[in-house]
Amino acid sequence: MQRIDGLLFEPVGCLAEFPSEPFHEIAVRCFGMSRGKKPSRSASRSYWHLLNLMQAAGEKLDDSENALIEALELEAVDGTTAYEDVLPALSELKAMGIQLLIASSLSRAATTRFLEKCSIDEFFSAVWNRDNAGGIKAAPLARAIGGAALPAERTAFLTDTAEGLKVAEFVGVNSILMMNDPDEAKRLATRDPAGGIVSLHELPDFVRFVAAKNARS
Repeated sequence: MQRIDGLLFEPVGCLAEFPSEPFHEIAVRCFGMSRGKKPSRSASRSYWHLLNLMQAAGEKLDDSENALIEALELEAVDGTTAYEDVLPALSELKAMGIQLLIASSLSRAATTRFLEKCSIDEFFSAVWNRDNAGGIKAAPLARAIGGAALPAERTAFLTDTAEGLKVAEFVGVNSILMMNDPDEAKRLATRDPAGGIVSLHELPDFVRFVAAKNARS
């Protein structure tokens, strides 16, 4: 793995604890998922499952459905609790000269409200969402690295789901596994992410470790 010059963040599951119910409700009301199915305990799994449903639907949603999706995403943002290590980790990474970018499949409105709520917008050199990226999943990541002129091999995407790892591989960036759930992390480690952390406190040290390893090569 080459040194890391840029880090891409999807807020859901990597910067804050989101409620899963709004994402589940979108899947039920807009994409025909059974209401009898209980919401996942993991907001990330609910979110990425929803993204798969959105991708399959393509452009078939009407204005009222898009408005409902955005409203429920805003509800999810309002229910977030930012991880306590977000501010110190982002501050340290920015001081190290690492480019920090949001690459999210949330709407522009939801992404903006999230950054404002958590007071972390100042740390990011660019914010990509499904509106300005023109798509979801891979699109925000591709637009982020393209807009920042970052080499994909020197960029990493923080994710805590199998779907996130797939997207990182598709775009060609390195993946760093956010190990929120020990059992899930053990299973996802078999997919060979470039590294893994259990806390954002560990992210600056991981970046330094990779840089030092490359300096010795």
